[in-house]
Amino acid sequence: MSDYILTPEMKTEIDEMSRHDMCRMWRHASVGNPYFIGEVGQYFKDRLFKHHGGFSPQISKSLG
Repeated sequence: MSDYILTPEMKTEIDEMSRHDMCRMWRHASVGNPYFIGEVGQYFKDRLFKHHGGFSPQISKSLG
């Protein structure tokens, strides 16, 4: 589905998100959130876990 293709605008939005913001979204976003589907989802996941290192104990505790 074309809604889940990574556009330059979506890539920029994800790149500008902080580690904490990405973790919050990962933990609390609703099912079917376009940030987690298709090319966009793969880019988001790679950015969060490979670039930022995923969740830290501190972030996890702060998010509940």
